[in-house]
Amino acid sequence: MSTDTMPLLDGDAALRSMDLLRFATAGSVDDGKSTLIGRLLYDTKSLFSDQLAAVEAVSAARGDEYTNLALLTDGLRAEREQGITIDVAYRYFATPRRKFIIADTPGHIQYTRNMVTGASTADLALILVDARKGLVEQSRRHAFLCSLLRVPHLVLCVNKMDLVDWSQEVYDRIADEFTAFAAKLDVPDLSVIPVSALQGDNIVSRSENMPWYEGPSLLHHLEHVHIASDRNLVDVRFPVQYVIRPQSTTVTDYRGYAGQVASGVVKPGDEVMVLPSGFMSRVAAVETADGPVEEAFPPMSVTVRLTDEIDISRGDMICRPNNAPAVTQDIEAMICWMDETRPLQVGGKYTIKHTTRTARAIVRGLHYRLDINSLHRDDTATELRLNEIGRVRLRTTIPLLADEYRRNRTTGGFIVIDETTNRTVAAAMIVDTA
Repeated sequence: MSTDTMPLLDGDAALRSMDLLRFATAGSVDDGKSTLIGRLLYDTKSLFSDQLAAVEAVSAARGDEYTNLALLTDGLRAEREQGITIDVAYRYFATPRRKFIIADTPGHIQYTRNMVTGASTADLALILVDARKGLVEQSRRHAFLCSLLRVPHLVLCVNKMDLVDWSQEVYDRIADEFTAFAAKLDVPDLSVIPVSALQGDNIVSRSENMPWYEGPSLLHHLEHVHIASDRNLVDVRFPVQYVIRPQSTTVTDYRGYAGQVASGVVKPGDEVMVLPSGFMSRVAAVETADGPVEEAFPPMSVTVRLTDEIDISRGDMICRPNNAPAVTQDIEAMICWMDETRPLQVGGKYTIKHTTRTARAIVRGLHYRLDINSLHRDDTATELRLNEIGRVRLRTTIPLLADEYRRNRTTGGFIVIDETTNRTVAAAMIVDTA
């Protein structure tokens, strides 16, 4: 690895304190997603020499005339043989300004569920289009899915500009068409960047081949996009994952509640309420593995101690008295079905995992199936099959402590599990808690 990145080794305190950006890539088959990620890793000197050597060797064995950087992410044998991305590949790299986690998601329609998985936790999504083809069905599909998943920032990368002679006219036409489509969706922040992933133009540094483009390079945008305000720091939500009671003869009065802050800021002295019991208390201390802290915010994992001994267990939630999630057993949700063997049907019984709480649920109704290409609602649908999305009504056996997904992506999302196979069969976003 280059000496430029040596100060960014994982043990370094400066690296641990850096901002983290999670972003997902999406696009149609052969638009160059894996090549773009490989170019980012290569140009930021985030590769070990043996990784690069292995890619060069495989490229030579395949008869490629260049080092095929897509091989850095297309790790499955089937992916390499078919030249497509199937699984979600996660890669990590860092620059002096920010840390990054990349989810390289599949482009093909049959892997929509994989794309949903990769984008569900993303702060930003990169949608690639081939400059020669312009917007295709998959481009619109992925833009809609990113909007549905409430990804705060969207970047359209018009790739393969080298194959259209770096034409500003081609870029402007695609940018205008995509901007018009995005206006129909809920896209808070949209940027459009012309790139050539294969040659590296506008990836890390500005391209000399496109002097007409006055915006930043892709990496510059990724490093500087403002994500701090994307986090919900108003609604305190602390799902309890584990109750800590030290088994020690010297410590008899310690009771801590461990978990990850879903939203809001938790500080010692705050008045809090515990759901679903409704008991009130105050925060006595907030502790981490490195010792007490003055405040905790998402996505910190902490232990909270209260001034009162209250009966709290896994699945309960600590919140503020006048700002609480809904306590409900009836929820409306948009659901993406991921099971290829059995469809979702009205009357079906499943297990759902919501934050740290697990409940059984029955599907009370399927309002409509959504055609995510035309945005048309089919209200005659009676089931959801693999990769299909629809709005359902669920009734749970115990109350969920939930928010609408548009307000809180953590407390507004859940997964659905088949009780007989224990497989995850769907991901869902709560749209109404009434």
